[in-house]
Order: sequence, then structure tokens, then C-alpha cells
Amino acid sequence: MLVPQSIREWFRCQVLRPLLRALRGGVRPRRMAWSLAVGMVVGINPSVGLTTLLVVLLAWAFGLSKFASLVGAHVVAPVHLLLFLPFIDLGVHLFHTRKLPMNRSQLEHLSHHPLRLLHDIWQWEWHALLVWGLVAAIAMPLLAVYLRRALIVLLRRHRTLVRSRPAVH
Repeated sequence: MLVPQSIREWFRCQVLRPLLRALRGGVRPRRMAWSLAVGMVVGINPSVGLTTLLVVLLAWAFGLSKFASLVGAHVVAPVHLLLFLPFIDLGVHLFHTRKLPMNRSQLEHLSHHPLRLLHDIWQWEWHALLVWGLVAAIAMPLLAVYLRRALIVLLRRHRTLVRSRPAVH
């Protein structure tokens, strides 16, 4: 068992049941899948602090479920942290820009040149966002297709899960 029982129960109560109830309540699996896919893909973008706002705006603009999009974005939050530096490194590699400072002397040198630091941060972020955009354009439709299939299977398998109420603790 890779995931502890308490985490599985939390996921079942806080994520799975509300999504299945939304499906039972009339949200179509295709719309729910696209909502989750948008949230998940936007959730791994290499910017910091804009994810929730961007997810809600995109869900609203495309008529998707804001709840499902937010769930998707927050479920992938740990992945966001893991992919932050790889997106920046890919941007550095593809656009042939300066590498991230990784040792103390490089960081100290940049700290003495705040305008250069701002320029470099903006450049790294911009290039990382372009790389993420390419990944998003490919990943989002694929993710939506597979999520739709998974939601239909879950909906068929867990009819009782949708009706049951979580125990009060």
C-alpha cells in the first residue's frame, strides 16, 4: 500500500465524492474532464501566485466547472513544485540564456546587481512559460480524453459512493 489509509479516505471524501456528485447532478463527463484538465495543466505552470486566478478565469471564460478546475489545480500542486525548475531549465536550454545561479558566489554576485537580477528572473520566467505553453497545448486535450474515460468508469463503479454520506468526526 503506497498511500496511507487516512490520505485515501481524505481524497475519497474531499475530492472523489464531490466530483461524482457533480456528475450525478448533471455535469457532463466531457465538461468535467475538460474542467479538471484545465485545472491540472494550469496548476503546473511555472508562475507563482497566479494559478487560482487563472484557473477560475479560464473556467469561467470557457463555461467549465470552476469547482472541478480548482480541484484539478490543487491536486497537482506537488507536481507544480517538482516541475518548476525543469521548466526554467528547458527555457534556458531552448532560448540559450544564462543559467540559473546555483552556488553562493553566483547568488551574491546577482544580489549586488538588482536590475540584472530582475531582468534575468523575468527572462527565465517568460521562457519557462513558453515551454509550459507548448506542453499545455499537447497535454490538455490528451488529459481531457483520458479523464473523461476515467470519470465514466468511476461513475459506473461507484454509484453507492455518490449516495453515501461521510461519517462525522
